[in-house]
This record gives sequence, structure tokens and C-alpha cells, in this order.
Amino acid sequence: MTDGAVQAAPWQKAVIDRVLQQTPAIKSFFFRLRTPFTHVAGQHVDVRLTAPDGYTAMRSYSIASPTNDTGVLELAIERLPDGEVSPFFHDVAAVGDEIELRGPLGGHFLWPGQAAEPILLIGAGSGLVPLMAMIRQRREMAQTVPTALLLSARTARDVLFSDELQVIELNDPAFVLTLAITRESPRRATDFARRIDSAVVQEVIGRLPRTPAHVFVCGSNGFVNKATDGALLAGLDAAVIKTERYGG
Repeated sequence: MTDGAVQAAPWQKAVIDRVLQQTPAIKSFFFRLRTPFTHVAGQHVDVRLTAPDGYTAMRSYSIASPTNDTGVLELAIERLPDGEVSPFFHDVAAVGDEIELRGPLGGHFLWPGQAAEPILLIGAGSGLVPLMAMIRQRREMAQTVPTALLLSARTARDVLFSDELQVIELNDPAFVLTLAITRESPRRATDFARRIDSAVVQEVIGRLPRTPAHVFVCGSNGFVNKATDGALLAGLDAAVIKTERYGG
């Protein structure tokens, strides 16, 4: 799908089917689409809220679901205290509510389909969401491409999709999970008690059979800058690194 095509995606109504508390700050919302669409892991949707006085607020949220045709879309939304949209979802929205969204959008930060060479995913907080869609799509396609996820979180409780990730790692020898826990001691010997830097990236690269041919980095502006610098200092080529940033 070209960027021009995705930008033409129309607004549609979607109903909240289910809400799941994932971490203290992140909830997953499962939306049933009025007009189902097919997306590629890494894409996002725009969500628009309209107040009774006509005021509108819009935010973009990455899709957590793998590519499917079920008509149900998962968005994992982090509560940002100063945000306009996320507090509504966490404090007001309920099952059965209708919201407006459009998508899928984005043609740059995409899972590379039939990739055969190793892939490195680096994320923090809700920056895991598009990376998780990639991991899920990889599983649905029964791909065995070596893939490593390096994920930064404050504490173990803040690790989004923690149980699912550990099950995938346990059952998939080609998938490597590494956590960088910044505010407590990690529970696993393979994880780090520090922020992601070039030494951490270099260590994770060494857990792959070969140097990654694709690198995806997602998180806040500050995190993406530091993680990308770490990847470059670890010897990765800038041409293989793709980034996605989120804000309030």
C-alpha cells in the first residue's frame, strides 16, 4: 500500500469490544471496525474524539494486532497525564462506546515480510506496540527469521505484553527477549539493570546468529535518539535502522 493510498483512508466508527489493563499505565482497547481493513505490522491509525461543543482532538496510535481479517483491532494506549486523548480512554471510555478512527496509515516502519536475515527490535514503554505487532505477525506467518527484542522498562510491572513475550521466547528458539530494567534489579540473568546504550545493543546483537539486516526502534523522542546512537556506536549501518517516535 502506498503512502498516498493510506492517507486517503476514510474515517469510520468503531465500537470498543473489550478493555484489558496491561500495565499500571497502559490499557489495551479492542475495537470492532464497521469497515474491516487489512494492515501491515508497524502501521497505525488516527483516533478522533469530538466534544459536545464540537471541539476535536486527534492522536495516532500504533496497531498492536497482527495482520488479520477479524475486524477487531487492538490499540495499547498509555495514559499520559497531560494528554488530551489518552485520559479519556483510561478514565471515561467503556465497552460499547463508539469512537472514530481511520487507517491503516504509514508506509515506512513496516515488518519486512519474507525477511530471511536477522531482525533487531528496540523499544521502550508503549513504543513496544508496533514491534509487538511485528512479533505477532512473524508468529502468524510461521516465520523462523532470527529476531531479537531489546525492551526498556522502569520495572518488571511496566513491561507491556510480558507474559506473551516470555511464552514466545520459551517456545521459539529463533526469538530472543532482552529487558533493560532501569529502576529495579532484573529478575533474569540475561537482562540488564541499566538504560540501553551501545554496550547493551552490542551484547544483544551477539545473541543473534548474524548482524541484523533490519533494525526497528520505537519510543519517545529522547529514547529513540539514544537507542539509535547506541545502535550506530555498536557498529550497525544507519541504512538498516528505521525509527518511529511518539509524543503526547
